[in-house]
Amino acid sequence: RLPHGEALVNAALNPIEPLAVAQLSNRFGVQDMLTAPKDPGFLASLLYYFGVLTLGGRDELGALILTIPNLVIRKLYVERLQEQVLPAYDDQEQRQAICRRFYSTGDLRPLCEFLEQHYFKVFDNRDLRWSNELVMKTAFLVTLFNDAFYIMDSEPALARRYADLLLRVRPDMRQYALLDHLLEFKVVSLKTVGLTSETLQTKTRGELRTLPAVAEKLQEAEQQLSVYRATLEQEAGGMLKLRTHAVVGIGLERLVW
Repeated sequence: RLPHGEALVNAALNPIEPLAVAQLSNRFGVQDMLTAPKDPGFLASLLYYFGVLTLGGRDELGALILTIPNLVIRKLYVERLQEQVLPAYDDQEQRQAICRRFYSTGDLRPLCEFLEQHYFKVFDNRDLRWSNELVMKTAFLVTLFNDAFYIMDSEPALARRYADLLLRVRPDMRQYALLDHLLEFKVVSLKTVGLTSETLQTKTRGELRTLPAVAEKLQEAEQQLSVYRATLEQEAGGMLKLRTHAVVGIGLERLVW
């Protein structure tokens, strides 16, 4: 295990603030491995030379951006994060059962309840320095990830804008009972809805949907999804069995759809 490897995995999965280094280290002899400072640049360079990160251009300051090179490597990162968040066998078994139901029906309730009870509590206790929007998107990506059934696309470009998460059924799996899914996420803070964490837990989802700030975000997400749907269906030529899902997170505690 690399020291601070978890932080690098988290950074590699962050599309909003990608991993960047001023320059790549190029010495990885035994003595260097023992004595070189294990800063983010050194560790990221090591992953680059192992082929699990690749160059993705430069940022606004000229630093080298390092990104995940392909879906195989992305799977390794996601599985690593799954192990960190859900180390127990029973939790993984429950996750897989919930995902299978979502893949074929689009039923969000079991999925969202699982995220509330497991992922959000763990993410909230980790010093990820991520926005709530990114935590929410990452939680769904890590939970739903299945490259045997789907081509997973985080932030696909649609109609000159970016959707949050697209699960497109793989061409060789289209004969099965799998649906395509497009998800759009929004987040409102507890302060915005005027609730404490304790009061939030007493509210039903129906009550939460009627909160003005939540209703506004749901409508905004639905409008975006209608545009994305038209673009996707035009590109796919009627091949998709598409379900769209607008999801609003209240803090990192409750989900409404």
